[in-house]
Amino acid sequence: MSVWECGLLVLIGLGGGLAVGSGLVAFIAVLDIIPRLTQLTNAHRHIRAFEWALVMGALFFTLIDFFHLGAHWPNVVTAVYGLFAGIFVGTLAAGLTEVLNVFPILAKRLSMDGSLLFLLMAVVFGKVTGSLLQWLLHL
Repeated sequence: MSVWECGLLVLIGLGGGLAVGSGLVAFIAVLDIIPRLTQLTNAHRHIRAFEWALVMGALFFTLIDFFHLGAHWPNVVTAVYGLFAGIFVGTLAAGLTEVLNVFPILAKRLSMDGSLLFLLMAVVFGKVTGSLLQWLLHL
């Protein structure tokens, strides 16, 4: 491969990463995900910590993916990490659904206006069951 081809590949890779990263930041900023997440968790004074955690987590896992790093940790450490990662994703999804009012709109479209609690519980139990099946049975 010539130097020009390598340079072009680097330029395309950086451009794609910049586009995806900018889209993620715009998505999170426009929808006010972090402020809403701190509101849901009553952690207003820690908003900067939430923002930095999001930035550092994205940077850390991008570097891990980029350099193909792996760690062979004991199952207990992996389980604790998985628990915290699941809590983070769950609270981020809760903040997102709260901002977009997803469940009231979904309940109205499914003609379940009076049964919003049942819809929410079905989603929660479905996610928990699916996660446990994937984790325990490696499906």
